[in-house]
Amino acid sequence: MSNDARNFDFLELGQAIQNAREKQRITREELAEELGISARHLQSVEKEGQYPSFRLFIQLVTMFHISIDQYIHPDTPTEKTTLRRRLDVLLDTFDDAELTIIAGTAQGICKARKQTEG
Repeated sequence: MSNDARNFDFLELGQAIQNAREKQRITREELAEELGISARHLQSVEKEGQYPSFRLFIQLVTMFHISIDQYIHPDTPTEKTTLRRRLDVLLDTFDDAELTIIAGTAQGICKARKQTEG
């Protein structure tokens, strides 16, 4: 195992898992039951930086669409952040009429930003 792997701090990634779970309004107990683990174990992964098993790790990052590049390679620019990936998942649920509204809102924000900057 390389020094990078031994020195990897899982705490920030665990917190991202907790935040994603809470945004979906899933309790720790509900998720633990679904995954077949104890709520205490899930808490230690989310709040104490405990390394999960590889299988649990994959389940959690896949379930919550968490991009791990930003945590494993923090000094390397990532293609998409976790937030952008979550937005992509949400955008996939909208029809064209709803996407038109979202696009108009985003364009309005950009226009307002340019006016305040200039």
